[in-house]
Amino acid sequence: MSQNEGFEYQSVVVLKGVGPAVASRLEKLGIYTVQDVLLHLPLRYEDRTKVVPVGALQAGQQVVVEGIIEHSEVRYTRRRGGWGKAKSGSGRALLCYLSDGTGGIILRFFYFNNRQQQDLSAGTRVRCFGEIRHGANSLEITHPEYQKLAENQLLPLTDSLTPVYPKSEGVHQALLRNLAKQVIAGLKENALPEWLPESLLNDKKYPGISEALRLVHQPETDVSLKSIEAVKHPAQKRLIFEELLAYRLSMMRFRQKSKTNKAISINVKDNTISEFIGSLGFELTSAQKKVSQKIISDLKSDSPMMRLLQGDVGSGKTVVAACATLAVTGYSGQAAIMAPTEILASQLFENFSRWFERFSGNKCLLLTGKDKGKKRLAKLKAIKQGEVSIIVGTHALFQNDVEFKNLLLIVVDEQHRFGVHQRMALREKGLHGDVVPHQLIMTATPIPRSLAMTAYADLDYSVIDELPAGRKKVSTVVISDQRRNEVIARVAQACRQGEQAYWVCTLVEESEVLQCQAAEDSAVQLSQEFRDLNIGLVHGRMKQDEKDAIVEKFKAGDINLLVATTVIEVGVDIPNASLMIIENAERLGLSQLHQLRGRVGRGEKQSACVLMYAAPLSERAKQRLSILRENDSGFVIAQKDLEMRGAGEVLGTRQTGIVGMRIADVLRDEYMLEDVKLAALEIQKNYPERITHLINRWLGKSEQYGSV
Repeated sequence: MSQNEGFEYQSVVVLKGVGPAVASRLEKLGIYTVQDVLLHLPLRYEDRTKVVPVGALQAGQQVVVEGIIEHSEVRYTRRRGGWGKAKSGSGRALLCYLSDGTGGIILRFFYFNNRQQQDLSAGTRVRCFGEIRHGANSLEITHPEYQKLAENQLLPLTDSLTPVYPKSEGVHQALLRNLAKQVIAGLKENALPEWLPESLLNDKKYPGISEALRLVHQPETDVSLKSIEAVKHPAQKRLIFEELLAYRLSMMRFRQKSKTNKAISINVKDNTISEFIGSLGFELTSAQKKVSQKIISDLKSDSPMMRLLQGDVGSGKTVVAACATLAVTGYSGQAAIMAPTEILASQLFENFSRWFERFSGNKCLLLTGKDKGKKRLAKLKAIKQGEVSIIVGTHALFQNDVEFKNLLLIVVDEQHRFGVHQRMALREKGLHGDVVPHQLIMTATPIPRSLAMTAYADLDYSVIDELPAGRKKVSTVVISDQRRNEVIARVAQACRQGEQAYWVCTLVEESEVLQCQAAEDSAVQLSQEFRDLNIGLVHGRMKQDEKDAIVEKFKAGDINLLVATTVIEVGVDIPNASLMIIENAERLGLSQLHQLRGRVGRGEKQSACVLMYAAPLSERAKQRLSILRENDSGFVIAQKDLEMRGAGEVLGTRQTGIVGMRIADVLRDEYMLEDVKLAALEIQKNYPERITHLINRWLGKSEQYGSV
């Protein structure tokens, strides 16, 4: 590797052992340059610095052991169909009995070849590493890493803790460790530039960037493994702080850049908004009024609105979005409302059409992937020529052939369901030079403050933190599917008394086909149980008009019990539905369960949600169901969800940027966020030339997505 200024920006191919094929595989891990190798940080560490006597081993340890193999044998295991040899070695195991004079342990291999069997024969001296587990009669190590040793050979041990890196197919630990070793050695002559102010480093007693990276990649034996695994070491804290700072600066830069863009300043007709609210037939909550006023104020500015609106299930976000939409259409503009499912899009279209029918010039149109041929062409023409002002749709809205005449407002509902590319594509359709549309991003999956401060620091932030008057708490019970007959009896009783109910079917499999089959089977079984009741079925493989017809019948009261997959998680609003049964509830996440539960409790009747599970429950599943039973606040549930699942899953697997943090964790490191905010302001004021360097170091290619 050449040693010259800026070596950290050199391609990874300058490292020994990296040719074009390896470089291609490393790209899947986001490793393109020498600096990327440095910032591909370990997940955990292994202590291979000492040999542990077998007699001192305990289950759960990961250790190095050394000894003589006293005996080895191939043992066949029972499998379905009886005894016998299994194909591909899957029904046999190689057992090696290793002793070091202090005790004995079994080395177990399920996958092995003849060469390994010969290498591990009786009398062979070996050193191996692995996790100690309880076997049937003794401690075991399954598939240990091992090395054969000569009779008197003294093999040196490592002098630092061994890092374990995130890896992908074709990129093994040995390669990643070798690359890190080369680059760390290069830091001796080419230290990375320091972008944090010296005063901050001194104040927090942080090491320099090069020293911090060296220590994290190669922790020396005197470093407490407990401290570094708990992410409490000063070197780790320094890296976490800098990464959070880079994210903060990136969001600030996007915010600043967005202010250079222009939006159409909308002269909102306040009397129109007041007339609309008065026509609804219900009173807005104080939170809805406050947020609506803030959004109207945003629309009057010639800077584009970038607002995140959070509100629990049933808090009335749609009405607030309608106020914003009416403001825009009253100014001869178009508004696009994007929803993640056709059911939700249809529900929004129905609501907007009903609410706006008395306001002239507010024609609504629904565009989904089901629109084909001449029907689709006619809709596209109406959008392009401005014949419709409110366009509600799914991902179909950002397809290449969709053109708007005057798109002034984008509303994205359930934002975490969309990838950033999709939201970016829709925004591009409203670009006219430097003029961009206003954006309102809504979610009923509350994002904890710590996550919002980091992932959405470039957005203004509003919360509808109260439910409409008269809304009753949904009673939630957790019950085993062994009491299924009791649940069926409860559903029958409720439906015969004039109530309506949902029966939601879930499966472990991701397959939509299997999900739908489960719902179809349940509908048949329940129809046989309830011959005097009308039962409907909705699932994702039905045609949209079929789903709409069933939902309309349910809404009209013609269907007593609606059997469905999780497709009804959002967008179905039936005030008379007061009972929700969720089968296999242990298989769903907290936020999804909370969304499903939110389908009931929308009317005056006391509502209930039954979480039915298949025993036995794991401890994690018990904890999840208990949280839902004891809490009805989406914000509390979201915080618990973040604690259990982490930021990546809470934001959604398609979210870019925050999910891929290298060492920071917004929940664990929340205590740093206020200091990070202050440091970002200091750097912006006194060291503006360092901002790009910090952002490029930590975000690289991810930074472009902050503008969506």
